Amino acid sequence: MKNKYRKKILHITYDMRIGGTEMVIKNLIEGENNSLFEQSILCIEAPVGPFGEMLKEKMVTIDVIPRQDGFDATLIKKIRHYIKRHKIDILHCHQYTPWVYGVLAAAFSNVKVIFTEHGRFYPDSSSWKRKIINPLLMLFTDHCTAISEATKQALVDFESIPKNRIEVVYNGIIPLIIDIKKVEELRQKYNIPTDTKILGTIARLDPIKNQTMMLRAFSQVLESYSNALLFIIGDGEEREVLENLVDELSIRKNIIFTGYIAQPADYLQMMDIFLLSSLSEGTSMTLLEAMSLSKPCVVTDAGGNPEIIKHQINGFVTENNNVEQYAQAIIKSLSNLILLKKMGLNAKTQFTERFENSIMLEKYHAIYNNINP
Repeated sequence: MKNKYRKKILHITYDMRIGGTEMVIKNLIEGENNSLFEQSILCIEAPVGPFGEMLKEKMVTIDVIPRQDGFDATLIKKIRHYIKRHKIDILHCHQYTPWVYGVLAAAFSNVKVIFTEHGRFYPDSSSWKRKIINPLLMLFTDHCTAISEATKQALVDFESIPKNRIEVVYNGIIPLIIDIKKVEELRQKYNIPTDTKILGTIARLDPIKNQTMMLRAFSQVLESYSNALLFIIGDGEEREVLENLVDELSIRKNIIFTGYIAQPADYLQMMDIFLLSSLSEGTSMTLLEAMSLSKPCVVTDAGGNPEIIKHQINGFVTENNNVEQYAQAIIKSLSNLILLKKMGLNAKTQFTERFENSIMLEKYHAIYNNINP
């Protein structure tokens, strides 16, 4: 008996470094049992990054066609040749630039195109060129998804993409597995007393993540909770700025910069509250990870954050870039242990009902199945 034909899906993206977009692609591939689809990845920037190397070890096909500076017309021809040679059925383009190159490469062929927008810059903007070009690109696009309602609205407002053409598919993750012994070893490593209030964030150290606001708010929290400790997990261009601010605020003994940690789940398990202070956000993967571990969260009213965190239900949502509100939300959480526990339980429930990886897989599988080459 012949095997049922598996649709060939090619994910086109910038690269496969460690980030939200890349984790979605990784989860889409790892969460599928290969009985329905044959999935591969094409990057337009090199190197492929850590997630790419992980998938290569699992025999996932990942190729790179580096784009040249500026608009690289030759890249269109190269991608078109690639999808013909590999007999691709569906081209799933992640983020705007890969979509532009992907849809132009697939135009007037039998290859179907999906465009997924994973996030927006801050402040958001547009151009007259995009407002003219994007509706034309949508003529050759079979399906468009956004990772939050806020991201969807941004596509409407700034990219001139019709609202009725965009489906919201929230990011999904596989629940984290915790090693309790390692968590206890971490507490011993950092010599953390049992009565310490542990706060933490996991994100690249980047201006858009606005950790400077978080630190200023945390310095106010210390006035009420001098035994609080803040873990900042991640690295990036803002590291020196943040280090200097810590010294300026005289809070060095209450801050731990860990640098980049590939698998920070055990650190996350130690936290009483997870913090996210972004100026702009799509659907934060670390926020979902925190919820999967029943962690209440304090976030800013940015992008998809308020769609994930319901104010005083599974965390607190504060005005964007408001130090005082952010500090008070943390203080209120720490001062009411019953509320803190309830928000943590609600976070786990919200995660299970809306953000499990299986839910995201089911929605994308439906999209893939409903598009016929």
